[in-house]
Amino acid sequence: MLIAFNKPFNVLCQFTDSSQPPRATLAGFGLPPDVYAAGRLDYDSEGLLLLTDDGRLAHRLTDPRHKEDKIYWVQVEGTPGDEQLQALRRGVQLNDGPTLPARVERLDTPTLWERNPPVRFRKTVPDAWLAITLREGRNRQVRRMTAAVGLPTLRLVRVAMGPHNLEGLQPGQWRTLR
Repeated sequence: MLIAFNKPFNVLCQFTDSSQPPRATLAGFGLPPDVYAAGRLDYDSEGLLLLTDDGRLAHRLTDPRHKEDKIYWVQVEGTPGDEQLQALRRGVQLNDGPTLPARVERLDTPTLWERNPPVRFRKTVPDAWLAITLREGRNRQVRRMTAAVGLPTLRLVRVAMGPHNLEGLQPGQWRTLR
């Protein structure tokens, strides 16, 4: 079984949480029993999370050797210059080593659901949207990459993994895939 789930902002990619106070988890969304996340999406990120009950499928979906594209729409603080975009495209140096090259494009502001709480708007600080496609998945990688080039991430939404995408799912909604 493979499920596409639109993970809301500030929800953990697991079914339990031992922190105090407990945070929202996947347990609150009526997902089928015995599925688990194929990969992770940060607590403060949103969008497509694939869940499965098949360990081999989970491995194939998340192992970088299988080169499944992961597409993110990223709202950044600042106005991206050509030099910053080229650095992201070439790959940037992070504490845990250089990243692989990424596909990066400027985006018009996408039509998305409201985030709760919303991203803080500041009149004097511009922001912009980028589409970033990765083939690896390090911890908080997109946020660390944009910060490394001087463009802190304000909002991060994964819209696709390989051939799978959100296709109109609202936050908290899920569907079974073939």
